[in-house]
Amino acid sequence: MTSFYPVKCPHRRQGSVIEWLIPMTAEIKHGDIVLEARGITKRYPGLVANDNIDFEIRAGEIHAILGENGAGKTTLMSILFGLVRADEGEIHVFGKKVNFRSPLDAIDLGIGMVHQSRKLISAHSVLENILLGHPQAGSILNFKKAAEEVGHLCDRYGYKLDLNARVWHLSEGEKQMVEILKALYRGAKILIMDEPTSALAPPETKKLLKTIQIMTRDELAIVPFITHKLPIVLSISQRVTVLRRGKVVARLNTADVTEQRLAVEMVGREVIFELERDVVEKGKPILQVENLSAHDEKGIHSVKDISFSVHEGEIFGIAGVSGNGQQTLAEVLAGLRKAAGGRVLLDGLDVTQTSSLDRWKKGIGYIPSEQRAVGSIGDFSLVENMLMSYYYDDAFSKWGFIDFQKTRRFTEELIAEYGVATPNADVNARNLSGGNLQKLILARVLSRKPRLIIANLPTQGLDVGAMEFVQNKLLEARKSGAGILLISEDLDEVMALSDRVAPMYEGEFMGILPGETADRETVGAWMAGLKQKAVEQ
Repeated sequence: MTSFYPVKCPHRRQGSVIEWLIPMTAEIKHGDIVLEARGITKRYPGLVANDNIDFEIRAGEIHAILGENGAGKTTLMSILFGLVRADEGEIHVFGKKVNFRSPLDAIDLGIGMVHQSRKLISAHSVLENILLGHPQAGSILNFKKAAEEVGHLCDRYGYKLDLNARVWHLSEGEKQMVEILKALYRGAKILIMDEPTSALAPPETKKLLKTIQIMTRDELAIVPFITHKLPIVLSISQRVTVLRRGKVVARLNTADVTEQRLAVEMVGREVIFELERDVVEKGKPILQVENLSAHDEKGIHSVKDISFSVHEGEIFGIAGVSGNGQQTLAEVLAGLRKAAGGRVLLDGLDVTQTSSLDRWKKGIGYIPSEQRAVGSIGDFSLVENMLMSYYYDDAFSKWGFIDFQKTRRFTEELIAEYGVATPNADVNARNLSGGNLQKLILARVLSRKPRLIIANLPTQGLDVGAMEFVQNKLLEARKSGAGILLISEDLDEVMALSDRVAPMYEGEFMGILPGETADRETVGAWMAGLKQKAVEQ
């Protein structure tokens, strides 16, 4: 006999809309249905995000949810967590019909959610973040007792966390674990995980997957797992549900499928996993970086005396675990952050002290890692977002007046060319999925035909179809003679696209390797700092 309700049940709220309680001795066996969605439909203006979806989660399993960006995965999980209300359909938890008016009702029933974007407060400690919003937070908290209880959870799942550390000091993997601990401490039995590995380095991903497997052996965890990384799906899940354009198109046993089959189900066509890189003759240097140093937003010396060049027709790949200075380097080169020392030359011209707009006009295109915070303005339409790169262009602006009709036509042409899924160009950018927003940003940057493209995590969080599209667009730009600085935490991507590879660790390049001779083991080891700094080859 197994209890699937939180051991202490401290957070059952008086007056909850849930008028029944799950017995502490509920007879739940491995494989029993513990959460079920029936006929879930959610409509937005011009879009049906979920279309009559049936979905179930069974005890003790990892159930992967696949689909292209915008297929409706996050909407469905948000409905199951009470963040969004469905227009039609029913939700059943442990065999009982429920009606969530907020996430608190889902939490009351042992449902937790780990979001793709972190929901942590950087200035607070680990323990404070775990307790923040806890149903007992309105009363006097016993921090010592809470620390002991969280410590037991850490021991159980093999994590070592300093509960007094500020969140901004943590790696992405540690932040992810804080999110998981927060859900488990609230008594989560069903844990929804939305793209949990998208920002993690390979060692952190491996550790997280091991933790999830431990959960499924406990009475604690039944895990719906949203991801775009097909090898992870095959290695960890038992069943897969595939969504396409808001509908369920496949329900599969993981043991019976391949990566290729999953990709076809996701995008509705064959996906080419092996990229074709044409032979391109490397031209003259476009970017030259000389002894560059810089500090990040916390004042940490995160770029240390770096020198390198990027040539015409070349992809120069920087591989590194998040937090090793790549973000600072990209911002300095794009003109968004001041250099502390050294020089940045574009076509032989010193641009170290120039603005981002001046660099943009001189031929630098920047694809930022933060699509929503830096790459777009959520409350602006797609036309207005496109203008962010063209408002100063004489072709679209005369005497301070913008030709919106011409801009609209241009935006609609790019939306069609880049396959941005949207009802029209008047939709606000915040309503686009991550993949479609990235396509819009890519269209805005590449349509100017920049001499140098700084692509910072250009495929992070994208599905296989969108990833293939973005990577091929970068290869097209390379073929046309552009120089590309590719910054990626995906080692496979760096290895597949780059003509030269520079593993980055603690603000320095560990070496620069020719792409054709670089191997995963060497690059991976250098990313982890397992080598003395080397000279360029």
